[in-house]
Amino acid sequence: MHVFSTECVKYQCNIVDAHPSTHSCLSPKKEKMKERRDRWLNKISSIKLAKEQQVAQAKRAAMPVVGDMRPLADALPELCQLIPATTRTSRKASRKNRVPVKKKPEPTDFSLMKPAQKRKLLESETSRFSEAVKNLAHSKTNPLAAIGEHLRKRLKQEEEQGPS
Repeated sequence: MHVFSTECVKYQCNIVDAHPSTHSCLSPKKEKMKERRDRWLNKISSIKLAKEQQVAQAKRAAMPVVGDMRPLADALPELCQLIPATTRTSRKASRKNRVPVKKKPEPTDFSLMKPAQKRKLLESETSRFSEAVKNLAHSKTNPLAAIGEHLRKRLKQEEEQGPS
């Protein structure tokens, strides 16, 4: 006794002793979907395989036939001849002869400085300010001249540090 799907009963398929997988009326919907999916996956895989074969064939066609490489290898110099023999002493000497790497200039904008740079700048500025206050205390007669003298010394000091 066979169980018929609603589709078979609807169209009154008269099948006697037929295997369910051989006739479309007897195979359930899920089996049909699985078969369709399998056919679709097989088709995709065959297309991929054909494409890979075409790419491989194109690579082989683009690659020239080289032949014997021995004459070319004999004509080229040895690697040890191209690279000078390096010893430990020569490496140390080359390190000493190197030009020192220039550091990036420190930022002049206070907001761009690192905390250590800010602290260093503040310490130098406070020492200069305290020096200027001491100079002003000594020259009570003309404080503007003392400040001008202090600024001239500071500018000379910056010019000497700048070019080097």
